[in-house]
Amino acid sequence: MEIIIEELSKGHKLISRQKYNNCSVKIGRAYTNDVIVSDPHVCPEHLSVNYNGKDWVVEDDNSLNGSFLGQSKQTAHGHIVKSGDVIALGNSQIRLLFPQHPVPESVPFSAFETLINLARNPLVIGLSILLFTLASGWLTYLDKGKEVNFTQLLVPAIGMALVFSIWPALVSLVSHLTKNDARVMHQIGTCFVFFLLLMLTDIVQALVSFNTSSNWPIAWLTYALPIGVAFTLFWLNCYIGFHMSERRRMAAAATLTLIFFGGGALVHFSRQPEFNPRPQYDATIMPPSYLYSSSSDVDSFLDDAEKLFEKTRQQSLTEK
Repeated sequence: MEIIIEELSKGHKLISRQKYNNCSVKIGRAYTNDVIVSDPHVCPEHLSVNYNGKDWVVEDDNSLNGSFLGQSKQTAHGHIVKSGDVIALGNSQIRLLFPQHPVPESVPFSAFETLINLARNPLVIGLSILLFTLASGWLTYLDKGKEVNFTQLLVPAIGMALVFSIWPALVSLVSHLTKNDARVMHQIGTCFVFFLLLMLTDIVQALVSFNTSSNWPIAWLTYALPIGVAFTLFWLNCYIGFHMSERRRMAAAATLTLIFFGGGALVHFSRQPEFNPRPQYDATIMPPSYLYSSSSDVDSFLDDAEKLFEKTRQQSLTEK
């Protein structure tokens, strides 16, 4: 009778899988065991799984910390194995399976995986970083109040690219430390593509703010664009670098989005709509070509203003 033994991490990630034909499989920290578990809380000879001619039975070899069924406190000693049983020993876990254990259907590559594999292409990564650096230099040029040379733009632009590269590097490091697949190139490529999308949302916000009143609903809608892009980025970071359920992935992405945007939202909504004796002047200058509709000339503006004043005077006389 064959038995398959899988070693699992605390996060239920598969570490190793072996099939045994022996009638007895020894598990422990000593090198004489069939399954060697490098956990200091596991005894040198911790437990064994024995076949009695009918069933596989778990036997604890008087271990210091004991052996338990799954996450419960029920001892595993004398337990008759059923396919899929998880035994906890120390801070480690093993799963016992029989060859007839059903496996889930094969999963096709998703559209996300196809896009992620495209984003990890060195050409796409280089192009994304180059576009991000150029866009950062252009924004630096617009923020300057005086003429600057190319070097004065290049240095802060490269610095901005290096600063933003910290995020995918940090996610990959955490993924590696939690014994997941780091997939560094995937993280870098995906992040810089979404960094460019975040810059695009800034352009959309500027255009809408330039052409509409702050009371228009569409102006509020544009504030949701960067939040949606950031949420998608964090979701993909979790999808690429961590083995977690869909619910946990959504919760992690929502938490990160709340952390990054929550503070600014609280400050914005906490402002009282009262008269401000020192209003902030928006000095953004954009050419007329950025208008959705063409602007009126001075004469037309004065005629419209005079009609408005006349209409107001007539209304005041009527009310009297």
